[in-house]
Amino acid sequence: MIHHANHVRPNDDGLKVGGHQASSASLSTIMTALYFSVLQPEDRVAVKPHASPVFHAIQYLLGNQTLGKLENFRAFGGAQSYPSRTKDVDDVDFSTGSVGLGAAQTVFASLVQDYLAAKDWFADGREGRMIALLGDAEMDEGNIFEALLEGWKHGLRNTWWIVDYNRQSLDAVVREGLWERFEAIFRNFGWEVQILKYGSLQLAAFAEPGGDALKHWIDQCPNQLYSALTFQGGGAWRKRLQDDLGDQGQVSALIERRSDAELHALMTNLAGHDLPVLLEAFEASTSHDRPVCFIAYTIKGYGLPLAGHKDNHAGLMTPAQMGALRDKMGIREGHEWEPFEGLAKENKTLDAFLRQVPFQRKGTRRYSAPRIEVPNRLETQIAPSMSTQQGFGLLMNEIAKQDSPFAERVVTTSPDVTVSTNLGAWVNRRGLFAREELVDLFRKERIPSTFTWDFSPKGQHLELGIAEMNLFLTLSALGLSHSLFGERLLPVGTLYDPFIERGLDALNYACYQDARFIVAATPSGVTLAPEGGAHQSIATPLIGMAQDGLASFEPAFVDELAIILRFAFDYIQRDGSREPDRKNWLRDANGGSVYLRLSTRTIEQPNRQIDADMAADIVNGGYWLRRPGPNAELVIAYTGVLAPEALEAVGLMAEDRRDIGLLSVTSADRLNAGWTAAHLGKEQGMTNAQSHVEKLLSIMPRNCGLITVADGHPATLAWMGAVHGHRTRSLGVEHFGQTGSIAELYRHYGIDAQGIMKAAQSLIPGKPIRHLQL
Repeated sequence: MIHHANHVRPNDDGLKVGGHQASSASLSTIMTALYFSVLQPEDRVAVKPHASPVFHAIQYLLGNQTLGKLENFRAFGGAQSYPSRTKDVDDVDFSTGSVGLGAAQTVFASLVQDYLAAKDWFADGREGRMIALLGDAEMDEGNIFEALLEGWKHGLRNTWWIVDYNRQSLDAVVREGLWERFEAIFRNFGWEVQILKYGSLQLAAFAEPGGDALKHWIDQCPNQLYSALTFQGGGAWRKRLQDDLGDQGQVSALIERRSDAELHALMTNLAGHDLPVLLEAFEASTSHDRPVCFIAYTIKGYGLPLAGHKDNHAGLMTPAQMGALRDKMGIREGHEWEPFEGLAKENKTLDAFLRQVPFQRKGTRRYSAPRIEVPNRLETQIAPSMSTQQGFGLLMNEIAKQDSPFAERVVTTSPDVTVSTNLGAWVNRRGLFAREELVDLFRKERIPSTFTWDFSPKGQHLELGIAEMNLFLTLSALGLSHSLFGERLLPVGTLYDPFIERGLDALNYACYQDARFIVAATPSGVTLAPEGGAHQSIATPLIGMAQDGLASFEPAFVDELAIILRFAFDYIQRDGSREPDRKNWLRDANGGSVYLRLSTRTIEQPNRQIDADMAADIVNGGYWLRRPGPNAELVIAYTGVLAPEALEAVGLMAEDRRDIGLLSVTSADRLNAGWTAAHLGKEQGMTNAQSHVEKLLSIMPRNCGLITVADGHPATLAWMGAVHGHRTRSLGVEHFGQTGSIAELYRHYGIDAQGIMKAAQSLIPGKPIRHLQL
């Protein structure tokens, strides 16, 4: 597959295709043991990214992958470079690629399985193992250890991690004694650790006279030397062993009894390449549900001419080398794609074996789950002045009061900011989840507290440590529950908006897997003024716009939030066409995840009734809070909690600028996405395609100016001037903030009412704006 992609298939642009031959060879025996013997239908596997070709080949043998996809490996429309739930047609459980994330995902998938089991929601009651295949260098990723710690806190079960310990990274050979550090780490977190080092040939040799001395030499041999000798072959092994061991009678005889080829086979017969040893080890660990780490010694590039070389990570075998390997394996030229070519068994015997593989017993393993009906409206009591964060907490509290399948399937999670993101009332009513009950000691001791922290299997909140990567990996696992386990959950996570960037890799990973969840990020912008620049988010609105699979909203008012949250609970369950809706040019039928950028800033709330048309506008991304008149000179478009500044500026300028319009942007993301999609439609001949933002701005006179203002990067709304070619000045925050009051920071960044009026005076020359303070 890799050779075909690099040396056979036409290559028009001349770029190296790659494919990781050495890394694939490293795991081939382990994956053979798993997929053809050990795995059960309910087990789920995160495959090491660089072993993707082995995975695709196995799926091809099992009938889950096509020849056309293999021939186009790493090409457009072909099998993906790294296993992908959304791009590959074969049976991918967890997408992998950004190293460390797939392995950590198995921890949180196991916790979700426990959550479902505790609520007796498994149809057949059989729990599976969440298995990660990961490289030893992958263990350098910090999120690995965050996940291990979180798993320990929750009593992790039913999880295997198989470390491909080939002692080589991308650039070099790994440090000596790394396996001892791995073993200590896993044991400290409550895992069983199995060191799989010696293959059957080595174990037999150790039982011979002189075998103890050979074993001692192997154990003491530095990683770099072992790799170098592996690459050099049997002659190099013999010379080094003789030089190091000298003439010791029994061990010398042991070595001399073997030819160079036999000696090379013996010294490279590590457990990770020995099928009987692997099967015995895996079988022994199926009798319990404790987490297990297998540290399996392997050779990078095993069986290939580049085995052991420190530069083999990106290495590719030459056509001549591939020809020699093909002949060695008894494969006829031109028959490489035939499933059983080179095997001695008859095809019907091999077909029968594949049909009875346990992993295949139940057929497809990509499940679905019925849609959970969402109430027509989410309501709460709206105070005259309040924040969107407060409104979010009240809306979640109202959901918690319900006795309905909808409320039952909502599950929340937060990285140690549950209370400070206003989920406390929800938790008081619905409780925290744990497999075993744990009563709130403060309540038991009658110590007054606003919050009740009772843990039980009935709880609906997963409390996490303060690690944002873990939050998004948890949301990812919860948001795949319908597909992995056949049971739908409605996940809601909260965190501080600035720290989205801290967990961004995991957020991107979750969206890439098409996990479905709602994330409420609050507080946001420079609104968290007293905390200083590190706690003031600038780029997150742009992240919300750019992140595929995530619909981003930033409401100003709680009544808007209620409509958006109701939409979000429905949206995360959709699985329809990916084609855009011709009404708003958004891919709403397909659904996705939702990001709510909220605030702690208390602002005055409008007293109004929202009809169906206005509700649709709010969901589609924007509506006119004040429509511009026919002679309008200026329109102000704002998003989020800058509504008071925009309203104040409109009021102060009304006498000096005619017919000013005020546009509330509830989702810059959806306005922009619809506009882009409508343009594509026009380019494909649909001349009447018109997005929501085009309709909104079509009533602006041609010479009207547009000022946009956001508590975030000004580019969030800057593009709006291009919709119909209006002169535009975009206001926002571009640099790290500092401590201060909201008023001070808004004034400093020019996003207060005076800043808006200064922009208006410059953009639309005319008589001076009388309330502008120069």
